[in-house]
Amino acid sequence: MALILHTGEGNKNAYKALIAAEYASVQVQYTPNFEFGVSNKTPQFLKMNPLGKVPVLETPHGPVFESNAIARYVARSKDDNTLYGSSLIEYAQVEQWIDFSSLEVDSNILRWYYPRLGYGPYLPPAEESAITGLKRALTALNTHLASNTYLVGHSVTLADIIMISNLYFGFTKILVKTFTSEYPHVERYFWTLVNQPNFRKILGQVKQAEAVPPVQSAKKPAQAKDSKPKDEPKKEAKKVAEKPKEAEAEEEAPKPKPKNPLDLLPPSKMVLDEWKRLYSNTKSNFREVAIKGFWDMYDPEGYSLWFCDYKYQDENTVSFVTLNKVGGFLQRMDLARKYAFGKMLIIGSEPPFKVKGLWLFRGQEIPKFVMEECYDMELYEWTKVDISDEAQKERVSQMIEDFEPFEGESLLDAKCFK
Repeated sequence: MALILHTGEGNKNAYKALIAAEYASVQVQYTPNFEFGVSNKTPQFLKMNPLGKVPVLETPHGPVFESNAIARYVARSKDDNTLYGSSLIEYAQVEQWIDFSSLEVDSNILRWYYPRLGYGPYLPPAEESAITGLKRALTALNTHLASNTYLVGHSVTLADIIMISNLYFGFTKILVKTFTSEYPHVERYFWTLVNQPNFRKILGQVKQAEAVPPVQSAKKPAQAKDSKPKDEPKKEAKKVAEKPKEAEAEEEAPKPKPKNPLDLLPPSKMVLDEWKRLYSNTKSNFREVAIKGFWDMYDPEGYSLWFCDYKYQDENTVSFVTLNKVGGFLQRMDLARKYAFGKMLIIGSEPPFKVKGLWLFRGQEIPKFVMEECYDMELYEWTKVDISDEAQKERVSQMIEDFEPFEGESLLDAKCFK
């Protein structure tokens, strides 16, 4: 029997249980035709939750309310998963981070967000207190994630699911880029997990808020209508006023989506897809075939090459964390796939590991939309390649080739973006 979740779609508190269900292989479905304000006021619903709050989970053994309790029930419906870790201490740590997420992160996001929308009085001192509390929480979370891919252990647990569900609300409603950029490890953690298949199936494509919502102004009372007949001059004024409204409607008609500026550049003799095919299909004599082919194809007027070096190499003390960090970066670069090719090398046999990369971009600069939309770009130092310098040119060839030893060190791994 499927578990029935009583709530409307788009409720971030329901996402906790739905994502947990994906990881635990448990069937959970929304109740059909749920209407908030109506369905949750019926006698049948109030028997499940006397407060009339959502979500509520209907199970064969009885109803469960409160979103964290619902997520816990779903996570423990089957024993063959690791959503609660693999030991007693990991179980306790999962519970610890669930409490932290609810009490330190979620509560402060809501205290900041809802008064701005008019749900309760807006008091600047209260908002400042919420922001201060949230910054303290995110600083602690950022420190933990500097050396951990997940909150507990080496895989997703219920703690991550609840944390991401709460951060999802913040990132999409009020936590703009200028705010979250102070916490790069939190950003990496968030964008890595929301793009995992089980998260993405429930959350869809996530887009960060572009602006903090303005404080809602008090509504002005409607003015009483004048019962007296309007004289002729007022009628004429009304007719004159109607014209700008028509013009305004025409101006607000949807405009065609502007083309990417890179599509407007002069045609290049280098066809990026041809290079990617050559790279993928060359299985032997790589230097003689693929590398030679790259330099034969390369168009320095239509494309540019860039070296990148991770700014915080000393943090790369755990191999799997470093590999996941690079993998998440490449995943978030998907928006540039039409215009870029990249190689990322994880270098060294012992920590701290070095992360260095080579990127080929359309145009003479790193595309602006990539710099703006992929936060990882800020974590690297970028240097444009001078192909007239034979040493730099050889370094490009070695990075494409996964040459070893690279700069005197072995490669832990090499990843390709194509």
